[in-house]
Amino acid sequence: MKLDRRTMQLYVVTDRSWLNGRTLESQVEEIARSGATFLQLREKHMDEGEFLQEALAVKEIARRHHIPFVVNDSLEIALRADADGVHVGQSDMQARDVRRLIGEEKILGVSANTVEQAVKAQENGADYLGVGAVFSTTTKRDANDVSLETLREICNTVTIPVVAIGGISEANVQKLKGSGVDGIAVISAIFASPDAAAATRRLRALSEEMTR
Repeated sequence: MKLDRRTMQLYVVTDRSWLNGRTLESQVEEIARSGATFLQLREKHMDEGEFLQEALAVKEIARRHHIPFVVNDSLEIALRADADGVHVGQSDMQARDVRRLIGEEKILGVSANTVEQAVKAQENGADYLGVGAVFSTTTKRDANDVSLETLREICNTVTIPVVAIGGISEANVQKLKGSGVDGIAVISAIFASPDAAAATRRLRALSEEMTR
């Protein structure tokens, strides 16, 4: 699927660590209503039945707000929930194999932190790249750091959209200006905020300013 680059402006990855008694669905609804342009459901420690039900619920929220929705890592859940697509990392299934299994109409996102990985992902059918970690992060402890120079080189080399991820906050998002990214992917900058809706609105505005 060819993505409109504007849909990559504020890519929100879910994390239930900071729900504070709220449901993930209510938090995602608030975030989608407040300016998120893309949603990724990320669950690492949930049984398959619960994961599927959650994916179905988040899919409905995304569709109501007309934004793309992908599942992180789990091809099976993405297909069973009829999500818009799936996002895979370098240690997951090869992008070429994922593309073959999901078909041409579904979205395929791939994580990359080198130019070589980015080019290979594009050649193997990726619709967009998640590149990072661009800043230090505690959310994904196995993430490799990516310099702004490498980020810029990746953006100049591939033709598909690129979102920067990793430690991005309201305080540092403008450091990405001029890198060529199409948007930012955030987790704790929204989910750890005491007011997720307000954080979403501010980050959307900052991302728009950064990508001008």
